[in-house]
Amino acid sequence: MKIIVPMAGRGSRLRPHTLTTPKPLIRVAGTPIVTQLIYEIIKVVDEPITDIGFIIGDSAFFGEEVVTYLKELAKGIGAKPHIFRQDKPLGTGHAIMCAERLLNGPTIIAYADTLIRSKLKLDPEADAVIWVKRVARPEAFGVVALDQKRRIINLVEKPKEFVSDLAVIGIYYFKNSEDLKAALKRVVAQDLLPGEEYQINHGIHSMIKSGSVFKTGEVQAWMDCGNPEATLQTNSEMLEIKKAEGETLQHFSAELKNSTIIPPCFIGENVKIKNSTIGPGVSIGERTQIDNCQLKNCLIQNDSYLENLTLEKAMIGNQVIYKGNSTFVSIGDYSKLQ
Repeated sequence: MKIIVPMAGRGSRLRPHTLTTPKPLIRVAGTPIVTQLIYEIIKVVDEPITDIGFIIGDSAFFGEEVVTYLKELAKGIGAKPHIFRQDKPLGTGHAIMCAERLLNGPTIIAYADTLIRSKLKLDPEADAVIWVKRVARPEAFGVVALDQKRRIINLVEKPKEFVSDLAVIGIYYFKNSEDLKAALKRVVAQDLLPGEEYQINHGIHSMIKSGSVFKTGEVQAWMDCGNPEATLQTNSEMLEIKKAEGETLQHFSAELKNSTIIPPCFIGENVKIKNSTIGPGVSIGERTQIDNCQLKNCLIQNDSYLENLTLEKAMIGNQVIYKGNSTFVSIGDYSKLQ
C-alpha cells in the first residue's frame, strides 16, 4: 500500500501562520497536521505502508527542513519516502500526476489540510473508496451522489439542489491506482482554458464512466484547519478526542509553578508556566513560557513568551513575544507585541 499526500498549497486562508510554516506542519493538539493524518490512515488499512509520496511546492518555501521532516515521518512507519515538487498550482489532478511513478497498485491519496477519526476498514469489493462525512449544509461542500446499491455515481460541487448530505473530505483509496493515472493522463493532455485547473474529480468521473465501482467510507470526525478560527476549534476537539483515547498530553519536562491546568490541554517539552491558569482546550508548543496568564481554547506554537494575558480563542505562532490583552488573537511567527 502506498500513500500520496498532495501538500503544495501555501495555506493562504490560515495566514499569518502559514507565511513561514507550511500548513500541514502546523501543530494542532501537539502534533503536525500531516503526521496525525498519516497515523490515522495507518489505522484504516490492514497491510503495511511501503511508500509515501509527499507533493510539495517550490524549494523557497518548502525547504530542506520540511523535506527532512517528511522523510523522517515516512521512515518512522517503515515506509520509503518520496518527495515531488509541484512548481505551478495547476490543480489537484496535476498535483497527483507529479507523483506519477507511484501510481500503481493499491494507493491512498490524502490531502493534508484536515484531521479525521475513522474506525472503518477498506471495502474489498470496491475499485475505489471516497471518504465522506455527513454535514448539515451540503450546499457548501462537494458531495457524492449514490445509486440504490450505495455506489458513487457522481460528484457534485456545492449543489444548489439536494444531492446528498455526504461531503467529500479529501481522502481517497484506489485498488489499482494505474486506472486513476490513465484517466488523469487523458485530462492533463487537454489544453487548459484561462483560469482552469486539472482536478482529481476529472479523473474520478472518467473512471466511473468506465465502470469502476466507487463506494463511500464514512468518518466519525472531520475537522477543518482552513483558517485560524476553524483551527482553534479543531485544536479543542482533538484535545477532547485524545483525552478520551487515553493519550498523555503533558510532557514530563514541563515546569509548573503556582499554576492550574484544566484538561484537556497539551503541554509540550520544556514548557514553563507560572502564576497562570491554563485550559480547557489549550495547546502549548515546546519551550514556550507562560507567566501570569489566563488562557482558554488557545493554540500556541514553539519558543514563544506570553505574559500578563487573559485570552480565549487565540492562535499564536512560533517565537512570539506578547504582553497585552485582546478578545481574539491571531499572531504569526516572529512577532512582538507589548
